[in-house]
Amino acid sequence: MTHPLLDLPPLTARRFAAIEDRVARLLETRQDVLITQGEALLPLEGAIRAAAGPGTVALNVITGPYGQTFGDWLRDAGATVYDISVPFHTAVRAEQIRAAFAEHPEIDFVSLVHAEAATGNTNPVAEIGEAVREQGALFYLDAVASVGAEPVLPDAWGVDLCVIGAQKAMGGPAGVSAISVSERAWARMAANPNAPRRSYLSLLDWKERWLDAGRRALPHAPAQLEMLALDACLERIEAAGLDTVTARHRRAAEATRAGASALGGGLEPYVHDAADAAPVATTLRVPSSLAASGLVAAALAADPALPLAAGGGALAKEMIRVNHYGPDATESAVQASLAALGTALAAQGATVDPAAARQAVEQAWR
Repeated sequence: MTHPLLDLPPLTARRFAAIEDRVARLLETRQDVLITQGEALLPLEGAIRAAAGPGTVALNVITGPYGQTFGDWLRDAGATVYDISVPFHTAVRAEQIRAAFAEHPEIDFVSLVHAEAATGNTNPVAEIGEAVREQGALFYLDAVASVGAEPVLPDAWGVDLCVIGAQKAMGGPAGVSAISVSERAWARMAANPNAPRRSYLSLLDWKERWLDAGRRALPHAPAQLEMLALDACLERIEAAGLDTVTARHRRAAEATRAGASALGGGLEPYVHDAADAAPVATTLRVPSSLAASGLVAAALAADPALPLAAGGGALAKEMIRVNHYGPDATESAVQASLAALGTALAAQGATVDPAAARQAVEQAWR
């Protein structure tokens, strides 16, 4: 039996390198770019364990669950960690970062999530990057959810370690990811005796065996289908234009907020200020008398393809997430999601106005 996906010629080192170059163009970066053969948690953890260790003093920003995870990894690596936690319905401010530096001038590493799809907020990385540059700290950024939905510019923002994944706004595969690495980040890793070596987490192994060797021979067999899917989604973004793709996500977020507010039934945006709301996904708060997980289950029972999810963990009762990213960053997906939520709310006795919601979405999309 033959199959076009099973009988492909091997992926060459030249093709692999060309896909890395495409990622670099997407990020407008001149830093080294590595495509790692696994979901984005691989380079996210690998970068922290390579660049941080005993003697590192880290400022870890928590605006959602991933920020909490990064703090755990930093502590596991032996770093001294100071956390900034802000309510999940808002974003961190550059002034808060500067205040932390003033209180702890020894900070030399900053970890931040750009957009938290899980909580629906996004952080002002350009302004924060300016503060981090003033401090001289190494800047680590999780841009997995934001890339493709809003600008991600490691060079312009002074980001030393920028991790992206393709499975959200880029509309690509989940099984490969990428990281851009500055020269001073490589130097920090090389000076860290605890940086992973001879390990799947090792970025230094990839640097030595791939980048420093001229990208002529792959260190191991690549995830061929995932790499081809990544190349295809990058090609699609280039053809549409990155500005067009990000504008589509921004309109989806604006339309979802407007439509949810017009729908009624006690549904309202979870992130208070629209300026703090992530274009990749919109989170909605439900009335305290209802359970978000139950409303989502009812909506998905009617249409399992809707891009809806309840919040994770403790947020499962109060938060609904509309994942309008990638192929779902469309007016039709937003309209269908709000219509289904309206039906679920009405079934619970809430008063809703589906016509007003439809009109609000249409007006926001123009």
